[in-house]
Amino acid sequence: MDEGDRDLFGRPLAIPPRTRKAIEVAAEIMQEPPDRADYLHAVLCQVGMPRSKTAEREFVRRSGSVFMKLEAGSLFNGIDDFIRQPLPYGSRPRLVMVHISSEAVRTQRREIEIGDSIRDFMGRLGILDGGGPRGGYTMFKRQMQALAACRLTLGLATLGRSVTINTQPITRFEAWLQPEGGQHTLWPGELQLSQEFFETLVGHAVPLDPRALSGLKGSALALDVYSWLAHRLCRINGASVKLSWGNLRAQFGQEYADTKDFKRAFRLALRQVLALYPDARVEEEPGGLVLKPSRPPLAKTQVLISP
Repeated sequence: MDEGDRDLFGRPLAIPPRTRKAIEVAAEIMQEPPDRADYLHAVLCQVGMPRSKTAEREFVRRSGSVFMKLEAGSLFNGIDDFIRQPLPYGSRPRLVMVHISSEAVRTQRREIEIGDSIRDFMGRLGILDGGGPRGGYTMFKRQMQALAACRLTLGLATLGRSVTINTQPITRFEAWLQPEGGQHTLWPGELQLSQEFFETLVGHAVPLDPRALSGLKGSALALDVYSWLAHRLCRINGASVKLSWGNLRAQFGQEYADTKDFKRAFRLALRQVLALYPDARVEEEPGGLVLKPSRPPLAKTQVLISP
């Protein structure tokens, strides 16, 4: 701690645990490369899922000429009916998508092994467990079911043409059944990506630093901003790119009714991201942001794919 970091009475300022952890992660990122790369589909780096709970059955987000429509689905209850699922939202389904996308890219397989239990899988993602209807275990289970049931439609406008891609990222998922007689809840141990999603993922996977994702996992907005910059900055050729607050709100701020609230939340998320992506060259100017050509979070020599 710097000698100047003291309160009005000369006492050392206490650093919150989350801030201290972020400082430690940032120092590690600047000193050495990660032991592996994580991956996310390039489209999902530009347009993310809902960040807060919604009762709507579909959600649309856009970024320039890229559009995403996410539709809520249903899962069979194992007895006699299909149960409607909500739209996935928040940081949990984002972390799941990164994990299963990373495994698919590394192994070059659609079948993804996801552990012997829900808690095992949560541990792999660094998500804390907790009891009760709002605990980590319950919320994670609900988000996994919502993610497994949803349908994804991508709209792309390029070279004077419009392209529509309809897909369901997870095409097979053996959902949990309610435990009977005190038995443990059943867990599939494996899920399968659709062929179409897998093929586009392998061809358009963006490498991400897993340490940065871990440091940002408490904020869905920060995860979105990080993956967006990881995809965008290294693709800027020549001149800088200027984005107005209106542009940024159209891409990231649908959940905010007030522009001031969005700016406040975005600035906070951006500060967190820049601490964990030190090569990102982003500056704020009156009216918006300036993006400058930057090195990606991971150099190509750091990107390793399992045989």
